[in-house]
Amino acid sequence: MSQAFLFLLLLLGIGFAAKNQSIIIAVTFLIILKLAGIDEKVFAAIQSKGINWGVTIITIAVLAPIATGEIGFKDLYDSLKSPYAWIALASGMAVALIAKSGLTLLEEDPHITTALVLGTVLAVALFKAVAVGPLIGAGIAYLAMKIYELFL
Repeated sequence: MSQAFLFLLLLLGIGFAAKNQSIIIAVTFLIILKLAGIDEKVFAAIQSKGINWGVTIITIAVLAPIATGEIGFKDLYDSLKSPYAWIALASGMAVALIAKSGLTLLEEDPHITTALVLGTVLAVALFKAVAVGPLIGAGIAYLAMKIYELFL
């Protein structure tokens, strides 16, 4: 058994222990591709385009209530009357900007993904946290690294 396969099995075990469905599905998918022998071709595409695919799927999920008519212009207008809505608006913008830095970090330093996944799984397992994905984690890590570099 290769080191990569053993690592995936370890992550699968951690996913089950943490009851993290996203990790279980992702690792199982990767194991199936490996066992089918199509991993080299498919993994290259996933590595180069996977994050963008994921962002697109998340964007579709966020926009679905607009498409269904559940959220309309009246809701938007009404929400902007609340100070909490303005806080949420600013927070959404901040998170998107932080995630942009995370995308840059993951593209420039992809091995950081391992630490981010492990940190996410541990937080879910130990603190019943919610896995928000590596992109925002990478963005926060990027900001922390830049702050750290200021003191070097």
